[in-house]
Amino acid sequence: MLHKLLPVLAVLTLILSACAGSTSQPDPISSNENGNTLSGKLIVYSGRSEPLIQPVLAAFQAKNPQIEVLLKSGSNSQMANTLLEEKANPQADVFITTEVFTAHALSREGIFQPYEPAGYQNLPDAYKAEDASWVGLTHRMRVIMYNKDLVSPDELPDSMFDLTDPKWKGQIAAAGSTNASMQAQIASMIQLVGQEQTQAWLNGLLENEVTFFGGHSDVRKAVGAGEFKLGLVNHYYYYLQLAEGSNVGIVYPDQATTEMGIISNATTAAIIQGSRNPDAAKAFLDFLVSAEGQKIFAEGNYEYPLLPGIALHPDLVSTNGLKMANIELTQVINHFDATFDLIEMANLP
Repeated sequence: MLHKLLPVLAVLTLILSACAGSTSQPDPISSNENGNTLSGKLIVYSGRSEPLIQPVLAAFQAKNPQIEVLLKSGSNSQMANTLLEEKANPQADVFITTEVFTAHALSREGIFQPYEPAGYQNLPDAYKAEDASWVGLTHRMRVIMYNKDLVSPDELPDSMFDLTDPKWKGQIAAAGSTNASMQAQIASMIQLVGQEQTQAWLNGLLENEVTFFGGHSDVRKAVGAGEFKLGLVNHYYYYLQLAEGSNVGIVYPDQATTEMGIISNATTAAIIQGSRNPDAAKAFLDFLVSAEGQKIFAEGNYEYPLLPGIALHPDLVSTNGLKMANIELTQVINHFDATFDLIEMANLP
């Protein structure tokens, strides 16, 4: 479903029909005397939860009121499959992902139009495509959140692998196999510890009767409500639950010298090859990696901005004192076939 950020037009399906029936000509772009006023529709596909992306969309819209921003969101895989199906007749202008690997895979399929947004050179090389087909937006970590009313500090798990300890049987919530962050974690673990140990970890989760949800919002809420002792989430879901008043805590796992470190990933954005409004799409990517756009992610979502010099949310722990896993993000894509094989073999929900 497409969601409009300005007052809703009569029927959004008419908009989509118009998009599908139009030629490849770009939407009309108007310019003021400075040449920087944009117009037309900007259709954004997003693999991110709507509450996490709406604030930055709304801020961009406020700066560019002539642009009609429409959002279509779903899981990463749903949106990626839609983009592949629409390759011959693109309907979207921009795609925002929850992790790097989907962006990398779609780039190899020729879905994206290379573009270096303003400030591109200031972003870490590890979080942008070599051909500029996608760019990283924010950094996130895989952590364990817990309910402080149910778990004492002395019994907390130290490692991801502690989640297979029988003492947690039936007490853990996680996002399931269709969740892109979970898929990316499995792929990263294959690179870090090998396929055999990763498979044993997955089997251990199932033997421990982990409850798998469709997404992390359900996980954080269930842990916050005391339905589960532990939850496997991206770090900001813990902070969002804490901000709602829940008595929850966080574990940054695998910090010992012999352990793998914290698994991390990044959200990304890319312009769709054949976009009908490439000028607005470029302006949107410029905004996403600008200081203003990065600040919105940092302050509202508790995310780690990739643009240097942006202040973290005051509640957010700096990564400087944490051991991070040594992951080659653009190489982990090579483990995705093995990832889905493991998911299938384990029958992960």
